[in-house]
Amino acid sequence: MKDFPIPVVGLGPGSQSEEDTLDYMPMPQGMSTFHAPPLPEPEDVADRVGAHRVLQAALSALAEVRHGGANQRLSLNQLDAADRQLVNQVLGEGEVSARVTPLGDEPTEINVQESVFAGVWRVIRSVHGVPVDDQIELGPIPEALREAAQQDWRPALPEWAGALPPNVQNAPAVLAEIEDHMQDWQAGQPAHVVNLTLLPMTVEDIGFLDHHLGTGRVLILSRGYGNCRITNTCRPNGWRVVYYNSADTVILNTVEITALPEVALAAPEDLQDSHERLQEVLHWVVQA
Repeated sequence: MKDFPIPVVGLGPGSQSEEDTLDYMPMPQGMSTFHAPPLPEPEDVADRVGAHRVLQAALSALAEVRHGGANQRLSLNQLDAADRQLVNQVLGEGEVSARVTPLGDEPTEINVQESVFAGVWRVIRSVHGVPVDDQIELGPIPEALREAAQQDWRPALPEWAGALPPNVQNAPAVLAEIEDHMQDWQAGQPAHVVNLTLLPMTVEDIGFLDHHLGTGRVLILSRGYGNCRITNTCRPNGWRVVYYNSADTVILNTVEITALPEVALAAPEDLQDSHERLQEVLHWVVQA
């Protein structure tokens, strides 16, 4: 028998060597989902009348807000420590938090924490680090964040004189596009998103852009899927929205032109869902 003149080559998975391999960027691995807060036994909190009253009022307010009503606020300043503890247990901590730093010499700082019920927010105002006002606010997002962002607005982009800094290439053109959309955008329109990740932007370009847009006092962090960091610019309705994966690597870098980025808002269906869940939780708490 003669030798077969053509060498036999194995086929199938693993039979061929690969010199180059694809290296994918790791994507977010975890996603926050609703978990009912750990609750005390009803008989242990039967005498927490103040907390019961506030939570029932929150449920009633949420019933109105979920149908498009304006934000509503409930003060917790009158609660004693035991009632406040029960409110803290019921509300828990959700995936969105925010902070408004003081303006100039004004010492007031605002800290916001979403509860486990989307659209139910804890808003605490502090002066020199001491809490002076504690509220529950019900709505898509606390109005204090919108108001602070508007206070940071300045009338126009600062002009740059002379040659551009080294390695700044495309930022001026992108800034011109952003400014045009800021002037045209009207309340009620969809957000206009400028995706910097898809543009040929250098690190210096990003720095030049941020310098001209400015950075305001509002910082919002969302941990729903990976992490999202939102800061207001000093231009009307301008926001910097940056998404990170679980390895804290930037996967999406954008400028959004909108009243408030949608990723930070509780959607109407979230408010409806929160009303149903809060109703179930309160039924347990007050059944004694």
